[in-house]
Amino acid sequence: MTSLARWCYQHRVIVLLLWILGLVGVSVVSGAVGNAYSDSFNASGTDSTDAYDLLRKTFPEQSGDVDTIVWKVDSGSVSDPQVQSRILPMLDEVRSSEHVVGVVSPYDPAGAAQISADGTVAYATVLFDEPADGLPVALFKDVVETAQKAQTDGLSVDLGGRGISLSQQQPPSLPTIVGILAAGVVLFLAFSSLLATLVPLIVAVLALGAATGVIGLLSHAMGVSTIATTLAALVGLGVGVDYALFVVTRHRKNLKAGMTVEDSVVRALNTAGRAVLFAGLAVCIALLGLLLIGVELIDGMAVPAAVTVLFTVFAAVTLLPALLGFFKLRVLSRRERRRLAAEGPESADVVEGKPSRWNEFTRRHPALLTGVVAVVVVLLAAPFFAMRMGHSDSGNDPASWTTRKAYDTLSAGFGVGINGPLVVAVSTPAGEVAPATLTALQDALRGTPGVASVAPPVSSADKSTAIIQVIPTTGPQDEDTSRLIDRLRDDVLPPVTANSGVSAHVGGVTATFDDFAEVLTDSFGLFLAVVIALGAILLLIAFRSVFVALMSAVMNVVAVGVTFGVLTALFQWGWLDDLTGFGGAGPIDPTLPVLMTAILFGLSMDYQVFLISRIHEEWTNTGDPTRAILNGQRGTTRVITIAAVIMVLVFCSFALIGERLVAEFGIGLAIAVLFDAFLLRNVLVPALLHLAGRGAWWLPRPVDRMLPHLSVEAPSRRPSTDPAAPMSLVDETV
Repeated sequence: MTSLARWCYQHRVIVLLLWILGLVGVSVVSGAVGNAYSDSFNASGTDSTDAYDLLRKTFPEQSGDVDTIVWKVDSGSVSDPQVQSRILPMLDEVRSSEHVVGVVSPYDPAGAAQISADGTVAYATVLFDEPADGLPVALFKDVVETAQKAQTDGLSVDLGGRGISLSQQQPPSLPTIVGILAAGVVLFLAFSSLLATLVPLIVAVLALGAATGVIGLLSHAMGVSTIATTLAALVGLGVGVDYALFVVTRHRKNLKAGMTVEDSVVRALNTAGRAVLFAGLAVCIALLGLLLIGVELIDGMAVPAAVTVLFTVFAAVTLLPALLGFFKLRVLSRRERRRLAAEGPESADVVEGKPSRWNEFTRRHPALLTGVVAVVVVLLAAPFFAMRMGHSDSGNDPASWTTRKAYDTLSAGFGVGINGPLVVAVSTPAGEVAPATLTALQDALRGTPGVASVAPPVSSADKSTAIIQVIPTTGPQDEDTSRLIDRLRDDVLPPVTANSGVSAHVGGVTATFDDFAEVLTDSFGLFLAVVIALGAILLLIAFRSVFVALMSAVMNVVAVGVTFGVLTALFQWGWLDDLTGFGGAGPIDPTLPVLMTAILFGLSMDYQVFLISRIHEEWTNTGDPTRAILNGQRGTTRVITIAAVIMVLVFCSFALIGERLVAEFGIGLAIAVLFDAFLLRNVLVPALLHLAGRGAWWLPRPVDRMLPHLSVEAPSRRPSTDPAAPMSLVDETV
């Protein structure tokens, strides 16, 4: 790390030019070739995937995206001539759009059931030749624009469906700008120096820009989720600013202690930079561990996020020392520079004020603080045990989105189940599906509780396959709809198809999302265990302490429980619906637990590494556990607090994007950082270490010999185990 930091400092012009040229080059190439983002919710081996494969083979026209155009009149009927004169030309124009293979109008005999009983609401179905994931978003935006041209006074037109939902998603530009401004304000208040404020922001923005371009190119080589760039911006901005903050803070301390600029930069990279490298690689390992789940959509989120973190780490250890070389002493405020010139270097071991008093309170009352935090954890984590994973429907979209308006209009006219129809795909390997079997299936479906209506079967040309549309009485995200899907598969369909040579599968968007959620739910426990074990092993190797490794494992479990407990209360139970504006109560998105657990692991590792490495260094130098904890807290409390505040503001800013999933991610990560930094790292970890005393650093000799040696801290200049020896603050991590 020393050689790299010194080279980047001495060749700072070359480093900066390479970063700028690389960013411009990646952006130009990415812009020229475009992107191929897609979302595949199919999970191999599930019933809904079998249904989809069957439809794609025998009903290719039915296997593409199906969206709806919904219109409503304030008075009269949708069948009135003046209404039809506006709607019919619009439907013809949509029918002629690229990739549209058909439009079923309520004014045609085939769509006669698409007019509500009171005649005020009607809808048309628009069939595309491919699933929404494989079609350009611009196509759906054009369809929305074309359809809404028919609107007039007393006639509203809105659209719903998977493709239309994709077209409503907003780029992360606004929350990114807000997050940068918020981070800038906090940094300026902390540093009182404009240049010190700008350095972390420049590093984070350039790293994020380069990562975004690479992610666009990556989408041509693998399935990259449409939400990947938003997630990358959310993670990259928060992590990037924090990583640079830790290094800049250490650099400023070195300058105040009288080091030359070059030596200060090298020392900062060789201490805080090591911790950044360790923490960043740990995040990437956790994210790439998601590949073991084997779900394409998760892969398409995890890999881009890992790429973004890699770029932030690379920027922190290359671009950052170059920028610090340009700015020299100006990363200190004018007052700090005048004081340094007039009074000389300041002592690094004098820390006064509230942090020291709080640290002393922690030392005197570790059992009390541990008990208080335990009570808070139990209260906040309790809702976690009631968490239900599933996809929220368009009823949770922002009220201004056309998908939300279409959902509400359809629900009022036809019942909420119309928004999530199920498709029963029936087939036989040879011959034709007997009409008697189809009739028996219809009768069984109609007699099932929770079924609102059953459409007549539609058979393929060779009669070997048929599809039956089933409309539930409940909405797509309702738990009763999930129970209905299970009931159809387990109790209703098997008795009818038994001994008939016919197979029946329940598919459709709602069933696909339900199966996808179940696959991820089943994988979550194993993944959580792997991530926690991985974190414990890494810390065991780094700090040679059984207690620290086990404590970190428990902290990770606690952080996950609290985060999802609060998210369950906010989003699933809808405690803050009126305040947040993210629709009504609904399930937690199934992608959230696995992705957020990986990211939480990294964030938790950040703060744990920065705190424990500082305490561990003091323990190595003094052999006094109490002294090590107090000085470790003094060296890290302020910077961890600043870093946490920045992350919370950045993550919360992404709620401005208005999309429920992004809001769940942003608010969830903000909750995790808030709890982790302020209660776990600044209260519980020091309290537990005080309770453990010297036992906190115990490691059996046989285990010590077996483990590889990996040091997060730079080699200490004055190693000592004598409690009376003077403490070395030169090598502090932060």
